[in-house]
Amino acid sequence: MNGQPRIRVRGAKRADVDSLVTFSLAMAWETERRNLDEARLRRGILAVLSNPHRGSFILAEVMEPNRHCIVGQLMLTFEWSDWRNGVFWWVQSVYVEPAWRRRGIYRSLYQHVLGKAKSDPTVCGIRLYVARGNRIAQTVYRRVGLIKTNYIVYEQDFVLDTVTS
Repeated sequence: MNGQPRIRVRGAKRADVDSLVTFSLAMAWETERRNLDEARLRRGILAVLSNPHRGSFILAEVMEPNRHCIVGQLMLTFEWSDWRNGVFWWVQSVYVEPAWRRRGIYRSLYQHVLGKAKSDPTVCGIRLYVARGNRIAQTVYRRVGLIKTNYIVYEQDFVLDTVTS
C-alpha cells in the first residue's frame, strides 16, 4: 500500500446516528464555536435519515484489517433552480476526524457525491458554504474543483440565533 487508507464511502443508516451526532457537535464547535443542543441535533439528523426528501448523509469509513471506523461525513440537501430547471445539491455538515485529515477522506466523499450528481440528469450542480475564516476548508474545496461564487449568503436564524460558548 502507498500509505493511503482504504476508504469506503456509503450512505448513512439509522444505526450511524451516534457517529453523526458526535461529528456534527465537533464540527459546530470547531468551525463556529457553537454548542448545539444535542437532543435537537439528534432529532434533526434522524429526520434526515427517515426522509430522503430532506437530504442524506454520506460517510467515509476507513477499512482496517480488523475493524471499520467512520472517519468523515457530509450531508446533502437540495435546492430547486428555476433558472436551470434542475436541482443543486448542497454539501453541508462536513466533518473529518482530525487524525484522518489530509489523507484523502474529504476528497473521497466529494468524488462519490460528484459521481452520483453527474449521473443524475436532474442535478444541475453542487454548492456549499464555508465560514469566511475557515481557510483550510476553502483550500480543500478549491482543490476538488469548487469555485467561489458571486453570491453572499444571508440568513435569519430562528433557532441558533446566538453563538454560545
